[in-house]
Amino acid sequence: MTSPASPQPATTPDSTSAIPSTAPAPSPTRLSGAVWLALAVVYVVWGSTYLAIRIAVETMPSFFSAAARFLTAGLLLVGYLLVRQGPAGLRVSGRQLASAALVGVLLLTGGNGLVVLGETSVPSGLAALLVAAVPLWMVVLTAVGGGERPRRAELAGVLLGLVGLGVLSAPAIGGSVEPLGVVLIICATLAWAAGSFASKKIPMPGNVLAASAYQMLAGGLCNVLIGLARGEQHGLDLGAVSGRSWLALAYLVLFGSLLAFTAYAWLLRSAPLTLVATYAYVNPVVAVLLGWLILAEPLTGPTLAGGSIVVVGVCLVVSVSRRQGRPSKAGATAARR
Repeated sequence: MTSPASPQPATTPDSTSAIPSTAPAPSPTRLSGAVWLALAVVYVVWGSTYLAIRIAVETMPSFFSAAARFLTAGLLLVGYLLVRQGPAGLRVSGRQLASAALVGVLLLTGGNGLVVLGETSVPSGLAALLVAAVPLWMVVLTAVGGGERPRRAELAGVLLGLVGLGVLSAPAIGGSVEPLGVVLIICATLAWAAGSFASKKIPMPGNVLAASAYQMLAGGLCNVLIGLARGEQHGLDLGAVSGRSWLALAYLVLFGSLLAFTAYAWLLRSAPLTLVATYAYVNPVVAVLLGWLILAEPLTGPTLAGGSIVVVGVCLVVSVSRRQGRPSKAGATAARR
């Protein structure tokens, strides 16, 4: 999942990245090759992070691996800011720092951390399909906390999404998937949506780069504390971590938390928002296919049926934003991991 920073639109459980500081590019009437290339990066890389998480937790403790990812990415972003903008680039008020920390904990500990923990027992494709429900929770939160009455198509999308979640959860009820893992990932989607919603309501740092850095550092530190509380340090042997788990972690830092969100941030200024928002229902498809091809994860009937229902529900939510000409909730919540 990624992390939004007010007042600019943002995202994702992987929203943790360096954002270009150049002036906004004009919206072209014809989409350039660069737009399609950046969109392909977001589709493939964010979709593939579910697979990378699944591989990382094969031999790494769940919360410690998430902590390593975000602390590393956060420190890299801090270094980038110091080189490009000096200490002034990191200067924020105490209230802004507290807000960024809160959002970082909701997104990267409650959101991403629970997904990482859930994927120790849930296939990566199923996890991605469950996470696709984030835009649906945003409709609910906007209606309850934002006073914005949802339209009929949005309500239909939410109801369809809930039905899809029920179908996706059926294997857990039947015993073929660990029920606790499914519950953890559903809780992660709620935390991610809450963090995305909160970022629009509380005073965030004006420098979106600084906001992202503080969010990653706060979320990473919280992941360390939870890992310690769970006893993940006992018996931890870095020498026993497999090479492919280390490679997966490096991929998550460099590609999931830096490259993909940089492409996403550029797309927000260079392409129609409704086109950018399509990541919300393309990422799960990529994740399911990669899990099937690389990890031989089964494509069961409930997974295919429930995933299709969730995708249709998200499409309905995005279509309302397109017709009404207002920011898409799906586009405002980068659900990346």
